Amino acid sequence: MKVRLALLGGAMAALAVAAGAASAKNPASVARPAASACTASLAIEGPFTGPVAQLGLEQLHFAQLAVAQENKALGMNVTLAQDDTQLTPSMATTKTQSIIASKAVAAIGPAGSQEVEAVGPLFGRAGMAFISGSATLPALAASSNPTFFRTVPDDDVQGPQDAKYIIKHLHPKAVLLVDDDEAYSQGLAKVMAPILQKAGIKVNRQTYNGTDTGATLANALSSLVTSQLNSSETVTVLPWQTAANAQTFGQDAKQQGKKTTLFGTDGTDSPTQFTIHGSYVSNFGPDIQHAKSALAKSIVKGVKKYGPYGAFGVPSYAATQVAMQAIHSVCAKGQTPSRSNVLAAIRKTNIAPGKNPLGIKIAFTSHGNLVGSPGYLFKINGAGKYVSIPNK
Repeated sequence: MKVRLALLGGAMAALAVAAGAASAKNPASVARPAASACTASLAIEGPFTGPVAQLGLEQLHFAQLAVAQENKALGMNVTLAQDDTQLTPSMATTKTQSIIASKAVAAIGPAGSQEVEAVGPLFGRAGMAFISGSATLPALAASSNPTFFRTVPDDDVQGPQDAKYIIKHLHPKAVLLVDDDEAYSQGLAKVMAPILQKAGIKVNRQTYNGTDTGATLANALSSLVTSQLNSSETVTVLPWQTAANAQTFGQDAKQQGKKTTLFGTDGTDSPTQFTIHGSYVSNFGPDIQHAKSALAKSIVKGVKKYGPYGAFGVPSYAATQVAMQAIHSVCAKGQTPSRSNVLAAIRKTNIAPGKNPLGIKIAFTSHGNLVGSPGYLFKINGAGKYVSIPNK
C-alpha cells in the first residue's frame, strides 16, 4: 500500500509576492524560501496492518503530524508516502525497493530491528538516509548500514537501565526472561540476563515464536506460564514486540493463580492493549501528554484526532522532524533536495532539547546513534493507565 499525502497547498504565488514585499520592508523578516521553492518527498515504512498495527499506526500518525507542522513552520511542500511492512523483513525489503525506485529523498523507519537488518544494505547502496524511531539492536549501527540513523537509544543503553531498576527496586530472587525469537527481543534479553545474574538473581531464559498466531500462540503462552513460571520468579521480563501477547501472558498467569510482576519493554507499550495492573513498561519515548512546552502541547493536540496513543510514536515524530529540517537546510542553501545532500544534512543534525519532543539534544554519532541516552519507565495503575516514574 502506498498513499501519497500532500500536507501543504494553497496560493503559492501569493505567498511568494507577500514574502517579497515583506523582505523589501524588512529583510530580516523572511528567513525561509517560499514553499514552492522547497518541494520534496519522504516515505515511511511501518506495520500499519497486522498484529502490531496499533503501534505502527501510532508511528505513522506522529510522522504525519511532524510533516504537517514542519511544512507550515518552515514554508515547505513535503509529501509523505506510506509503505506497510507488517513488521516482516521480507515485506520491508519489497517496500524498500519500491521507495528506492521512487522520488523520495529519505525514509522514516522501518520499525523493527529485524527489518533494518534486512533493508539497511539496500538503503546504503542507494545512498539514501533512513531514520528509525524504534529499532534498538546495537549491531544495526554498523558499516553494513552506512545511511542508518535512529532517534532511540540502543539496547546497550536501555537493557542495563531496565536490569538495574529491577535489581534496585523489585528485588527478585529469580526472574523469568522470555524473548520472542526476534532480533530486538533477543538483543535486549542478551544484555539484561548477565547483569541480573551478576547481582545474584537466577534467570530462567526462555523463547517462544512471536510470529505464531491463533491457537498455536495461545497454547505457547499458556504453556510458558504452566511449565516455566514458578513461585520464586517474582518478576517476568517480556522484551516483546507485541503488546497483546504480554496481556495474554499476564491474564494466563492470573488464571493459574501465579503471582509475578511483568516488566515489558518498548513493544509492549500500548495503553489500549497491555493493561495488567502493577506491570512496568520501559520505553524509548517520553510521555508528553502533560508536558508544558509549546511544542509538546501542539503535538498532543494534533495527534489526538487519530485516537488513543502512548509514548511509542514520539521518537517517530523526532525522526520525521530530523528529515524535514534537513530538507529545509538544503533548500535554504538554494539547492534542490536530493538523497546525497539530505543525507549530508542529516549527519549534521543538531536540534536543541527544547525544540524537539524527546527533550534531549538530537545529534548523531558517526554510526547514526543518538549522542544522548534517554530512557523512560512507566507503571500501570489499577485503571490501566501508564504513570511515568523515574528509571533510576
